[in-house]
Amino acid sequence: QVQLVESGGGLVQAGGSLRLSCAASGSIIVINAMGWFRETPGKQRELGAAIGRTGSTNYADSVKGRFTISRDNAKNTVYLQMNSLKPEDTAVYYCNADTVIATISAPIPLPSRSWGQGTQVTVSS
Repeated sequence: QVQLVESGGGLVQAGGSLRLSCAASGSIIVINAMGWFRETPGKQRELGAAIGRTGSTNYADSVKGRFTISRDNAKNTVYLQMNSLKPEDTAVYYCNADTVIATISAPIPLPSRSWGQGTQVTVSS
């Protein structure tokens, strides 16, 4: 019902920057919170940053002061600007969106949580 397409991952040296983007499409009535999670082998997926519809933000302690999350509601897109990257930021980054969607199988709009396919971020030392 909702597709999230991520872009912007890659390989960067420690201290460098990357900007991730995630565009949402589908039968979306409204997008509430959007966020970026990250996952490394053997570890649970963890929240990196989240942003509400009106712009309120929340960051993991490990990225505060280095990462900035933002969104463009007109484009249904969320961004993650990552500065001063460290090797420990290496992970697969997943976009997440909490939405209300329209579906022909239901008479009323429904809540939905969606995930992107993930984009690899690798920070070399």
